[in-house]
Amino acid sequence: MSRIAVIGAGAWGTAISIVLGRTAKHEVKLWAYETEVRDSIQSARMNSLFLPGQRIPDGVHSTGDFAEALNGAEMVVSAMPSQHCRQLFEQMAPHLHSNPLVASATKGLEQTTLLRMSEVITVASKDSELAKVIQRAFSDPTFRVYTNDDVVGVELGGSLKNIIAIAAGVCHGLNLGHNSVAALITRGLAEITRLAVACGGRPETLSGLAGLGDLVLTCTGDLSRNRSVGVELGRGRKLPEIVAGMHGMVAEGIFTTNAAMQLAKAGGVEMPITEQMYAVLNEGKSPRDAIQSLMTRTSKPETESTSI
Repeated sequence: MSRIAVIGAGAWGTAISIVLGRTAKHEVKLWAYETEVRDSIQSARMNSLFLPGQRIPDGVHSTGDFAEALNGAEMVVSAMPSQHCRQLFEQMAPHLHSNPLVASATKGLEQTTLLRMSEVITVASKDSELAKVIQRAFSDPTFRVYTNDDVVGVELGGSLKNIIAIAAGVCHGLNLGHNSVAALITRGLAEITRLAVACGGRPETLSGLAGLGDLVLTCTGDLSRNRSVGVELGRGRKLPEIVAGMHGMVAEGIFTTNAAMQLAKAGGVEMPITEQMYAVLNEGKSPRDAIQSLMTRTSKPETESTSI
């Protein structure tokens, strides 16, 4: 049996712990910040705050103590919100004694530094054998994992798609229909790819599961928090009101939009959808005016190079 620590007990971290804990191969410690979450898991085998209705296997044990969570851990899975990653790893560092394998499952960019999560953690590796270890740990008959050594492309695909998901939600909130969302996803993928390639990623990564696959799900799934934020924006609600009503849940796209704008400007990368979402989220621009700005841009060919 291997010991695995999952740091972060939101919906994503809880789902990861369920996947890892439903096999007898793993003993899983799930570190949760909220006392309510820890109590719910221990008493009802469920995260009633962030992932209600999903039973958590008996092999998963919750704790709020880093020393307990990391004691003897052979693998550490980070699933915390991106803006807390640096602080939490600083707190974890004194308890990382056994040189564990660290797997980053956090999707986002650090606002203050524009760093990807593997850069914040500073333990990134393209070692294919390590990737296979993680692949085997997560895989079972109902959860299939693929490896990819394009760290930049995978991380940026998983981060930037949240911006487009907010925009997709806006389309839904304005009742613009499926054609508009399909066009948005397609053009959103184009600008995500432009930035990822400019940062050193590979374009084929963005056409795969970490790019297109994740993008389509997040832009169309009713459980997407980023899409839900966009829906409410499209219906006329203001961002502070929307965030206040999320009860501690995080829509990463709100933060990622700011970081992506700075990365795009630094690299001279054109990202019109991201630019308009930044204006909506930070400058009070109305969603309808943002769409109008996109629709009245200068006409151009669809297949421009993704490297600029």
